[in-house]
Parts: sequence; C-alpha cells; structure tokens
Amino acid sequence: MKITIEIDCTPEEARSFMGLPDVSSANNVYVENLTKAMQGVSNPDQLQQYASALAPMGQVGLKLFQNFVESGMKAAAGSSGSKKSD
Repeated sequence: MKITIEIDCTPEEARSFMGLPDVSSANNVYVENLTKAMQGVSNPDQLQQYASALAPMGQVGLKLFQNFVESGMKAAAGSSGSKKSD
C-alpha cells in the first residue's frame, strides 16, 4: 500500500509545525555580513579565500555538504524508479 500526503505551506509554517526555531534573524545577519564581505572582491582567487573563511569548517565543510547533496540526489533518483511493495 502506498499513501501520499501533500502539504502546502510556507517554510515558516513548516518550521513552526515541526517545532524548529525561527532562524530568520540569524540568517539576515549572515547574509548581510556576507554581502559586505563580497563587495571588496575583485578576482576569483579572492572570492575563494572569502568562501573558505566564511564556510563552517572551511573547505572540509564545503566538501561534506557537497557529498551530502549528491548522495541525497542519488537516493531521490533511485527511489523514483523503485519497485512497488505490497
């Protein structure tokens, strides 16, 4: 048996429903600081240095996140073609 439920809500409503904290103010501060830092970038090497410094855990964190996204996409692609179970 397969049951599908579709929920139409905003990200804020979903966070509230799941009991997650509202991080919009922290996100606004992060985006503002990132925007200020990027205003002085004049070449790609400088951009890479800023990205490495701002990302959590530097290059290791970026690689872990990339691997996480890629594995999620592979899992999603695999599940769309999965067999039906009774």
